Amino acid sequence: MPRSKTLPAELDPSARQLVARLRRLKDHSELTMRQLAAKTGYSAKSWERYLGGVSLPPREAVEALARITGTDPVPLLALHEIAADSRDGRRARPAVQRQDEQHECDQGPSAGSTAPHSGPTVAHSGPTVAQTAPTPPRAAEPTPGRFPHIALTAGIAALAVALSAVLLLMLRLDDDAGQAAVTTSPRTTAASSPPSYTCRIARVDGRWSAGINQGRDTEIGYGATGADVAEAQCLLRRAGISPGGIDGMFGPLTLRAVKTFQDRAGLTVDGMLGPRSWKALRG
Repeated sequence: MPRSKTLPAELDPSARQLVARLRRLKDHSELTMRQLAAKTGYSAKSWERYLGGVSLPPREAVEALARITGTDPVPLLALHEIAADSRDGRRARPAVQRQDEQHECDQGPSAGSTAPHSGPTVAHSGPTVAQTAPTPPRAAEPTPGRFPHIALTAGIAALAVALSAVLLLMLRLDDDAGQAAVTTSPRTTAASSPPSYTCRIARVDGRWSAGINQGRDTEIGYGATGADVAEAQCLLRRAGISPGGIDGMFGPLTLRAVKTFQDRAGLTVDGMLGPRSWKALRG
């Protein structure tokens, strides 16, 4: 499998974490860019940009990748929302600065200052010479419209700081959750984790069985979960075809394994495990 390119150094931390998770999902599913494009509706070139950190993927693309890999989309969408807000904040700051500079140029020098009278006024009234005191300079008035822009800039900066704090909190919660998963007792782990399956391959009444679904021949297909899927995964592995893990999830790897088995057995290659496919699997 080709090695992933290094993400750009200037990539936002939240966007970097989102892209890293999407890469892991794509690598785990062993889907090529063309297969990913066919299943999600987004072109292979678009996925190259998304997974290379060049552009932020749309929310719908993130949901589509989570769906085809059987992953909970909620954490991915939370990261996507933070990354999108951070990107919009970075775009808004230069625009506000340019607006402030343009406003200052249009305003010109403050009209509130007047030059003091230079020199005294001399009034002649007979022999007496009277001098009038110079007019004191007026204080400069504030430029109209300046304070709303300053408040807007300060508000955007505060929003960026708040988003960064939320991101750091989420990263810390992820780390804490990972450590808790390592230190959790076996009883707690069993209660919160999906069921695990063990293949116990044996011949029962002349038919192969993995000892998981009591010999049922229930029709199942892509997206199914449970003991019937785990039974099929064990029997596919016994037939020399890897379905990935024995996790009871009918995902892309299991679908590929079912189609390979059907082709070898001369059955209709539709990816569905019905009575005929079960009969061939059980031999």
